[in-house]
Amino acid sequence: MLTLPSPSPPRFEGKSLRTPFLERGVIRFSEMIRTAYAQWESASGEGLFQRIDARIKILFLAFFLVLVSLKTEILTEIGIGLFVFLLMLLSRLNVFHLYRKILLFTFVFGFLIALPSAFNLFKPGKILWPLLHLSGPYEIWIYPVPRTIGITEEGLYGLGMMALRVWNSLSLTFLLLYTTPLPEILRALKIFRVPDAFLIVITLTYKYLFLFSKIVEEMHLAKKSRLVREPRAQEARGWVVGRIAFLFRKTRRRAEEVFDAMRSRGFSDRIQIQGMPKLRPRDKAVGILLLLLGCLFLWM
Repeated sequence: MLTLPSPSPPRFEGKSLRTPFLERGVIRFSEMIRTAYAQWESASGEGLFQRIDARIKILFLAFFLVLVSLKTEILTEIGIGLFVFLLMLLSRLNVFHLYRKILLFTFVFGFLIALPSAFNLFKPGKILWPLLHLSGPYEIWIYPVPRTIGITEEGLYGLGMMALRVWNSLSLTFLLLYTTPLPEILRALKIFRVPDAFLIVITLTYKYLFLFSKIVEEMHLAKKSRLVREPRAQEARGWVVGRIAFLFRKTRRRAEEVFDAMRSRGFSDRIQIQGMPKLRPRDKAVGILLLLLGCLFLWM
């Protein structure tokens, strides 16, 4: 038997083995989580922001996030976005890779969710593009429905502000994450008196996101390696639901095991850190410069 030639693999005439959309979404989501958190290489680079103390970067992030939420002028938000883009270039980050993610999240959370606010159903305003004409105005419960439904100038302005705020907030957050190792971020947060329980949750979440996203990929590859035909949509949905239930049970069991292990080693729900070094003159100068630039944006 061992000397017999192996049978030829099955062939698919004119077709390739495709994976249903729902199943592809699971594996893409797993890959996105894994790659979004794998930022050690960029955080240890030689760019501008990598050389700055983590405490300065935490204060910079907090100050500019408040600034982004306070400003109501589109030109100022665009200026902040260009400023963050310049910082990413000076930090030698992969700008194309980062802004591709930022664009996706901005489209979902800054545009699609806020899109209904552009219509005069929620806020009256000057109609730029009428879309629907009714026989007359209506009132549904406590909500008035105007005779002409369309996109208003005020709604478009609010939609643009929302998208720019989400864009700038994500850009600032990614700038910090991709230029600062997680231990440095936790040490800086500890210096600023962030509760230890919050830091423990961040640490464990960061650690086990890698683990469970890798498990999702391995389950997908194991299933795909045993396929000889294209799975039906119903089968794909059943597989996804079953894997979600499996991950839920595994996550719950792993959380209990981790807690028991921590308690057996004398866990005291306190995080101890070594003394942070003093701020260098370069860090102080950069911090003052960023503060002045932030005040300039606030004044604009």
